[in-house]
Amino acid sequence: MMISKQLHTLIASLILISLTGCERCNPDSCDPPCDAIATPYALEIPPFFPPMDIPEDNPLTVEGVELGRLLFWEKSLSADGTMSCGSCHLPSAGFADPNQYSTGITGAQGVRNAMAIVNIGWSTSFFWDGRTTSLEEQILEPVSHPDEMALPWDEAVTRLQNAPNATTQIDYPSRFAHAFGPGDITAERTTQAIAQFLRTLISANSKFDQWRRGETTLADDEFAGYEMFLREGGDPEVTPGGQFGGDCFHCHSEAGLQFSDYLFRNNGLDSVFTPDPGLAGVTGNALDSGRFKTPTLRNVALSAPYMHDGRFQTLEEVIEHYNSGGVPSTTIDPFMKYNSGGLTLSAVQKGNLLAFLNTLTDTAFVSDPRFQDPH
Repeated sequence: MMISKQLHTLIASLILISLTGCERCNPDSCDPPCDAIATPYALEIPPFFPPMDIPEDNPLTVEGVELGRLLFWEKSLSADGTMSCGSCHLPSAGFADPNQYSTGITGAQGVRNAMAIVNIGWSTSFFWDGRTTSLEEQILEPVSHPDEMALPWDEAVTRLQNAPNATTQIDYPSRFAHAFGPGDITAERTTQAIAQFLRTLISANSKFDQWRRGETTLADDEFAGYEMFLREGGDPEVTPGGQFGGDCFHCHSEAGLQFSDYLFRNNGLDSVFTPDPGLAGVTGNALDSGRFKTPTLRNVALSAPYMHDGRFQTLEEVIEHYNSGGVPSTTIDPFMKYNSGGLTLSAVQKGNLLAFLNTLTDTAFVSDPRFQDPH
C-alpha cells in the first residue's frame, strides 16, 4: 500500500512537470530552452477605466511582460550598446524625454519631443503624427532608425540569439522560449514582448484618482481648477454657452480617465506648417496640416517640455498659450475658438488650473519597481 501511494505521488509529480515544462526553472539557465506554456498575466484595469483592447495574437503573459521589460531597457539593441528604449522615456520624467529633442547614438537629433508612454495600451495610434496603428508596429522604428538606436533588425536579432555575450548577460534564447515557446528570436517576437510590457505601464493612482475613488479630498484651488478644466471658455454675454472656463475638456476629456481623446488636432501653435506638417505628412491631405496627436495630461507636471516640438518648458507657458487663444490658421481646430481675444483667464484662475494639473501626478507609478531598469 505504501509503495502504491508513493508511486501515485511520483506519477502525479511527473504529470505536473510535463504540463508545466520549465515553468518553475530560472529562464536564464534552462538547458535546453523552456518549452512551457507561458503564464497568463492578470492585468488589473483601474476603476473608471475602459477595457484594454489587447491583440489576440499577443496576449499578455508573465514571462512576456518580464522579457519586454528586459528588452525595453536593453542597451545592446542600439548599434554602439549605449542606448535603450528607456533612454528617451525616463520614469522620472513620466516616461518621456526631459530634453526638447531626443538625441540618437550618432548625436543626431530628431525634430520632435518623445511622447510620454503612459496608459499607452488605450491609444489607437502612435507617434505625434499617428503613422502607426499598433503598439507592436511602433516599436519597430526606433531600434533601426539611423538617427535613434541605429541598429538593423537582423543584427539586433543576432545579438539576442547569441546571448549571453559581450554586450548582455541575459540568456535571451531561454527567455524567448519561456515567453513564446519554441522558435527563433525574431523582430516580431521582440516587439511583441516590449509591447506587452508597455501595456502594463498604467498610471491610476494620482491624487485625482484617489479623490475619484473617495480616498482623499481636493484642496480648494485644486477643485476650482478642476471646475475650470470642465467649463466652456468665453464670456457668456459675448459667446453663446460661455462659462468663463478653461475650455480644456474637449480634447483632454476625463472620459475613461485618459485625459486625451487620442485624436489629431491643430491647437494653434503656428500659422504655417513647415518643416513639420504633422498628420498631413502621413495622409498627404492638406487639411491635416498642423494636426498632432492629443497627448495625455497624466503626469503632465513631470513630462516637460511640452507640445510636439517641446517648445514650452513650463505648464505656465502652456496655460498661457491657450489663454491667448493660439495662432489662427486655415486648419486650426474648431475647439480653439478663442484665437481672437483669448480666454482672458485671471492670474487666480490660471493658478487654480495649474493646481488641478498637478493632481494628475502619480508618484507611485513613476517609482514603481516593476517598471525600472532591471539590468
